[in-house]
Amino acid sequence: MTWIYLIAAGLFEVVWATTMKLSHGFSNLPYTLATVVGMLASFGFLSLAIKHLPLSLAYPIWTGIGAVGSILVGVILFKDQLPALTWVFIIMLVVGIVGIKVTSGQ
Repeated sequence: MTWIYLIAAGLFEVVWATTMKLSHGFSNLPYTLATVVGMLASFGFLSLAIKHLPLSLAYPIWTGIGAVGSILVGVILFKDQLPALTWVFIIMLVVGIVGIKVTSGQ
């Protein structure tokens, strides 16, 4: 269950980052409220995960899921253009996240 909490926390990080952009500087109330809910859910699930996982493992995975997820949302939803070399570094980030998990013994 702990890993599910951590993955949920990372996914809600993507939600709040996306809705924060859509809130246009917190001027759009529905997206502003969605941002706050996403933040609370993200931090709530992270707090559940770090009850049983070391912070040195949970935090980088949480931020990594959020980073990669936000990149994908930016490219798919907002049509962000990324150079090919950037994709190499995104892949390295994913490899790093998986590597942290695999070598952690958790």
